[in-house]
Amino acid sequence: MPHPSAHSSGFLRICLVLSGLTGALGVASLALSAHATASPLLATAAQMLLFHAPVFLGLGAVSQTRRLPLLPAVPILLSLGLILFCSDLYSRVVLEHRLFAMAAPTGGMLVISSWMALALSAVRILPR
Repeated sequence: MPHPSAHSSGFLRICLVLSGLTGALGVASLALSAHATASPLLATAAQMLLFHAPVFLGLGAVSQTRRLPLLPAVPILLSLGLILFCSDLYSRVVLEHRLFAMAAPTGGMLVISSWMALALSAVRILPR
């Protein structure tokens, strides 16, 4: 049986990687929107990424002190939502067509669902 902290340190590592990648992509997208193209879609993608990068840090930090049953679902939903939403915006700018029908709205709903899962996690907070 793995040590109890093995799961939480793995979760922390994943959250740190997601935070770093999300932040880096957000900064790169913001630079592209300012220097390479005047498309507001890239700025919107950048904002979504930069607003949510610290969330991954917070999820990792909380995982070290408390057990929340729904917490593992939050970064999964959030990552998938950001990937769909931002990829659709990038596709519109670079390829001049949508990623697929309803990609951005689906991504947005997944992001909202991740926030709801986080809120519902407050129902049952257990000590680590």
